[in-house]
Amino acid sequence: MQYTTLGTTDIKISRICLGTMTWGFQNTQEDGFVQMDYALDQGVNFWDTSEMYAVPPTKETYGKTEMIIGNWFAKTGRRDEVVLASKVTPEMPYMRENNVIDRANILAAVETSLKRLQTDRIDLYQLHWPSNRGTFHFNNAWGYTPKKNSKAELVDNQVEALETLGELLKAGKIRTWGLSNETAWGLCQYCELAEKMGLPKPVSLQNEYSLLRRRDDLNISEVCMIEQIDYLPWSPLAMGVLSGKYHEGPEVSNSRLTWDEKSKDRYGYRLTENVQKATSAYVELARAHNLDPCQMAIAFCMSRPFVASPIIGASSLDQLKINIGAIDVTLNEEILSAIDAINKNYPDPF
Repeated sequence: MQYTTLGTTDIKISRICLGTMTWGFQNTQEDGFVQMDYALDQGVNFWDTSEMYAVPPTKETYGKTEMIIGNWFAKTGRRDEVVLASKVTPEMPYMRENNVIDRANILAAVETSLKRLQTDRIDLYQLHWPSNRGTFHFNNAWGYTPKKNSKAELVDNQVEALETLGELLKAGKIRTWGLSNETAWGLCQYCELAEKMGLPKPVSLQNEYSLLRRRDDLNISEVCMIEQIDYLPWSPLAMGVLSGKYHEGPEVSNSRLTWDEKSKDRYGYRLTENVQKATSAYVELARAHNLDPCQMAIAFCMSRPFVASPIIGASSLDQLKINIGAIDVTLNEEILSAIDAINKNYPDPF
């Protein structure tokens, strides 16, 4: 395994991050235990979860993933070997009343996560997406409708979040903090405000990034590199699309793109004609160079100068083994040039 330090901290993380959101819905606790055992034995010490997991988020499944991780810690006693990341998630009304990113909700979220995780600290605590500002991720990827708040209201909310994170850092309940599904404006604002307030800046940004979604190559990557913020790509396989498994049609078993009609409505934009064409080109490129398509996609993410650790998840141990194996893949200039050519033909196909 390869390692790096997280942002400006001295926390050593693996260059592959274990994603956990399938545990508690797609996967059982036993499945999760097997994946955690295998990942840690392979040197993957950086794990990411959230209070809202398992996915899809529901009143019945939220918190289950953290509980599974906590049960594994209790069973194995290996908590100190893991750099654990979790998140506070706003706008899920069944989790907390008036659930936004503010002091009361951050404090409540941390306490419940610590209890479920059976630990006394969370190593990286992340604001899952900006509340009070609207959102741009998932099926809002081609549009952004901000909420009609004044700048003063937005900044007040960010200041409150920073002050609360500062309290948690001082209390030792979190070791450092980051952002997820954030914009360039939000990232810059948090950095500037933190510096003014004498508080630590975010050390990481977790956004969606893959061969099929490279919008953060521009403004976001610049902010991350200048501010020394580590970028943590989620869904480097574009929800499994880059594996090529949808080539014969979208009906793939145990896939969150096709669980039910609601999933198809929500994620159908990821299976458009242009997505299929781009994916076919990437899969053919990988096979022409005797590479596994999944490993090529993850290795591409790791080749970006602003990326610290792609977050990989799997619904089976076999998939997990393939994905972790991407650490041994280095893409040469010929492959990287071919990837750029495909990207120019099919830029941001979903």
